[in-house]
Amino acid sequence: MAFTPRVFSGIKPSGDLHLGNYLGAIRRFVPLQDTHETIYCVVDMHAITVWQEPEDLKRWTYEIAAAYIAAGIDTKKSIIFNQSQVMEHAELSWIFNCVARMGWMARMTQFKDKAGENSENVSLGLFAYPSLMAADILLYKATGVPVGEDQKQHLELTRDIAKKFNHDFKKQIKALGHKGDFFPITETLATGPAMRVKSLKDGSKKMSKSDASDLSTIYMMDDADLIAKKIKRATTDAEALPSEAAGLAGRLEAENLVGIYAALSNRTVDDVLAEFGGQGWGVFKPALADLSVAVLAPIAEEMKRLVSDRGEMDTILRGGADRARAIAQPIMADIRNIVGFIR
Repeated sequence: MAFTPRVFSGIKPSGDLHLGNYLGAIRRFVPLQDTHETIYCVVDMHAITVWQEPEDLKRWTYEIAAAYIAAGIDTKKSIIFNQSQVMEHAELSWIFNCVARMGWMARMTQFKDKAGENSENVSLGLFAYPSLMAADILLYKATGVPVGEDQKQHLELTRDIAKKFNHDFKKQIKALGHKGDFFPITETLATGPAMRVKSLKDGSKKMSKSDASDLSTIYMMDDADLIAKKIKRATTDAEALPSEAAGLAGRLEAENLVGIYAALSNRTVDDVLAEFGGQGWGVFKPALADLSVAVLAPIAEEMKRLVSDRGEMDTILRGGADRARAIAQPIMADIRNIVGFIR
């Protein structure tokens, strides 16, 4: 059967949003709302797979929803909501726990990385996290997901779960009047190269909220002065900028800063270096600071306005949840019939 072109993606509220979240995910969501049905979720149920202070979880949930809107996601074109308001996510996740195999989950490298040598003491939710991710996507029969490298393995598992469900319940799906598969085999959406932003103090590490230095990370709620300060104090080397991208090889901090400039200006790295090649950091850093402030400061201001108005944000999230539920409920009703639940 033909499936409606529909996109689902979500961000976990487990810390303050930073530049890496914006360039790697949120900004890439915006153009998809002009070509697909788009559902953008704050996946708060995923966040509690590890302990979260409840008040922090609420604050971060509002901030992510605000960031979606401030970055250009239109609440009329797209559905924005927090996952826990649509409980069908949890219901379908349990069904998928019974479809997925233990071996599939055990192969997930993110679980291994997060659990480390302490795997016996982490939550069962952290182990079963990919089933909930599959439920998030397939509850809406999403045909495409814009995912980063770190989530590609989870999307492959989503596809495996969809294939197994379609196979195991083939007779029941047909009896319900469906021609072909019940779930789509969700594809990775190509939305241009995702910028993997590195720490401003160490180009070998990802930009992260857990970095020891406050100057290593640009947060989405930073004001103009703080953004400029962090850029100007970023670690660099003594060499001038090269005239082409190949000249950045082995220069991790230089590569990171040029990449940030290219991403924020919607240009290629070679194009940026054609302008700045041969010049020193005394020229480039102020230019990058000005560009960063021009792009990010208005987003920060709008985020602050939105999160300060909990009434407006609650209305947006409730409205989005109602729209999401209107899609999810009939799909979930069919799933209950297919697996044999009596209602």
